Amino acid sequence: MPADFRIEPARPQDVPHVFALIRALADYERLAHLVSGSEAQLREELFGARPVIECVLGWEGAQPVAFALFFHNFSSFLARRGLYLEDLFVVPEARGKGYGKALMRHLARLAVERGCGRFEWAVLDWNRPAIDFYRSLGADVLPDWRICRLTGEALARFAARG
Repeated sequence: MPADFRIEPARPQDVPHVFALIRALADYERLAHLVSGSEAQLREELFGARPVIECVLGWEGAQPVAFALFFHNFSSFLARRGLYLEDLFVVPEARGKGYGKALMRHLARLAVERGCGRFEWAVLDWNRPAIDFYRSLGADVLPDWRICRLTGEALARFAARG
């Protein structure tokens, strides 16, 4: 790994970089049409009165080339909180240098330091490079769990029903 790579917590002035990396991730995942949030919303969730997410950036010199966005969840079975990775992304030109692994190790250490019972995330079933990467870290890819989601109008309709 290049000596000029470092991982630092995102700061308020980094929000434009984080948002640009989120857009790049959405493009990679072929989900750009689903990005509806704004930098202002991201700033509020990261640094507002009640932050709900955290972010670290991977820097190559003065350039942000990677990020991880995460938050705490909870396992009722373990009766302990966990660390949930929402997004991990390394720009294509910086891949293969160990940055993704460094970010994952950074988050694993945070999870251990914070007493988390587990560190987990989701991966798209077509993303074979990511699946192989996660398995190389020792992660289990759970075959029997599916993500369920209510968003937008479906969420509003369901919430409004009597």
